[in-house]
Amino acid sequence: MGLKVLFVSSEVSPYAKSGGLGDVAGSLPKALLAEGVDVRVVFPKYRSIDQRYLANSRYISSFEVTLDWRTQVADIFHLEAEVPTYMIGNDFYFGRDAFYGYGDENERFAFFSKAAIEFLDKIDFIPDVIHCNDWQSAPICVYLKDRYSKLLYFSKIKSVLTIHNLQYQGAFDKESLNMMELGYGYFAGDKLEFYDKINYLKGGIVYADAITTVSNTYAYEIQTPQYGYNLDGVLRSRNNALTGIVNGIDYEQSNPETSQKIYANYSADNMAGKKENKRRLQEQMGLPVRDEVPVFGLITRLAEQKGINLILQVLNELLEKDVQLVLLGTGENSYENMFRGFADRFPDKLRANITFDDTLAQRIYAGSDFFLMPSLFEPCGLGQLFAMSYGTVPIVRTTGGLVDTVQHFNPENGSGNGFAFHDYISSGLMWAINEALRNYADKENHERVVRNAISTRFSWENSAKEYIKVYERIVFGNS
Repeated sequence: MGLKVLFVSSEVSPYAKSGGLGDVAGSLPKALLAEGVDVRVVFPKYRSIDQRYLANSRYISSFEVTLDWRTQVADIFHLEAEVPTYMIGNDFYFGRDAFYGYGDENERFAFFSKAAIEFLDKIDFIPDVIHCNDWQSAPICVYLKDRYSKLLYFSKIKSVLTIHNLQYQGAFDKESLNMMELGYGYFAGDKLEFYDKINYLKGGIVYADAITTVSNTYAYEIQTPQYGYNLDGVLRSRNNALTGIVNGIDYEQSNPETSQKIYANYSADNMAGKKENKRRLQEQMGLPVRDEVPVFGLITRLAEQKGINLILQVLNELLEKDVQLVLLGTGENSYENMFRGFADRFPDKLRANITFDDTLAQRIYAGSDFFLMPSLFEPCGLGQLFAMSYGTVPIVRTTGGLVDTVQHFNPENGSGNGFAFHDYISSGLMWAINEALRNYADKENHERVVRNAISTRFSWENSAKEYIKVYERIVFGNS
């Protein structure tokens, strides 16, 4: 008998996406389906979802969800998709302009978590595993143990919690326990209590049957005070339930041989098209068209986590060299304005695109020689994987998933697919950049590291097999 899995996420690409969580929720279930898992996906029906996706949806039914004194109606919609996909609709909670950022996040996602369990009998699907993602659906792990385990219909369902970024935890006033209908017995150090508040992610960590995170190194890092955000002790106590599984990417969508978004197609065997992408990118950005100048790409959220402080500290020194830099991203206003200022000072070397544009992103991946990703911490990271799929060499800091996917190039034996530095200091980043530029000046060695990068593969197929092992362990007791 095959596994049945409900995949619950607050974001699912392409319908609702603000970051890597949406990418994972849009790709991993497809890979699970290809491996024979009977998988269904559910996420909130946000008002901001593009109407072209909703045109293929159909209403199924409605039911009531109680949160203490408040009763709200949950509407179930089915989307026509490769993986059976459902939306939980409620305009009071989700009929808003953004996915997150409201004063009632505790109530919105407690409602979603309860609805994601209770809608199962309405679609006649009882999974072996509910796979929860981040704090928004972590209460499911608590609810399954607290009340639904007492109901025959739900009693055998196991839970998996995937932590995509431990920094975001869902901490709320302890009065939220009443709203969740859990009671103050859960306000305890071994349950949901967290510095005189309650913490949704902590609840998931404590009550999940298995915990995963998105790289092996990050699984280790979050058990340390440096990266644990005050949950490292809880994670160490559940070490035996914790597994690191590196994210994959969809190589059909990030394929330089077939992509319709880049300027010219190319392959590992014929890289001529990459040079054409570089020239066309320079043209589009209004930069001097020069084949010999190394082009650095930077596609990122402009936030401290992404190493933006380090980049700004070395940017003057970098741009005094014979290089070009193309930025694409939005974020903190101070960072946006600083990049605009550098672009004004170095008009022939830097283009700062303070926006998000998926087509331009693909063109930067394809047209750059190097990709900057000096993160303060990086649970997995997808940018370095996208870059390598286009034969663009990543320059990274050794943290989280960057450790597990990028190896420093060794010119002596030709191994390695990028350049990496260790300490989070600007001199470390500049050292890695200089190593990359030194290698770039040696045409043969640069071609070797490019070949290594474009040959690197972290597919969802491999990740899916690792998740299936986790499911089988908690459902069947497989070791």
